[in-house]
Amino acid sequence: MSDPGVPEGLATTLALVRSRLGADSIDRLWIFPPMTRGRRERGLVAISCFAEKERRRLFTAAYQARRSGLDLGVDPELVEQGLAPVDSLARVMAGVVRRESLQLGDPREIVIGGDAAALDGLVAELEERVRVQGL
Repeated sequence: MSDPGVPEGLATTLALVRSRLGADSIDRLWIFPPMTRGRRERGLVAISCFAEKERRRLFTAAYQARRSGLDLGVDPELVEQGLAPVDSLARVMAGVVRRESLQLGDPREIVIGGDAAALDGLVAELEERVRVQGL
C-alpha cells in the first residue's frame, strides 16, 4: 500500500499561488510528484509567469503538509527564482528532475495561458479529489 500523503497540500498551495500571482499572469505550471511518508507530504510546483515577449518570471511554490486525525497543517512558500527565456523552460524542468535524488518522476505540465478559468478548474479538480477520498 502506498503512503496516502496529504492531498490538501497541493490544492492549498495552488490557491496561494492564484491569490499572490493572479491567474492572468501565469503562463504554465509544473507540478512535481510529491514525496510522501504516511500522512506527511512535501511537494513542489514551478510557475512560469508572463514577463516579456521571450522571457518568463519563474517562481517555485514548495509546501510541507501533515495530517494527524482531524488536524491539518499546510505550509506553502512562494519564492521568485528569476527570469528565463521561454525556449529554455523545458530544459530547466528536465534539469530539476535529473538533480532530484529521490527520482520521484516527471512533473505534470499544465498550460494556464493567463486564463483564470483554467487555473480555477485545476484547483477545483484537486479539491474534488480530496472530497472523493473522504478527507
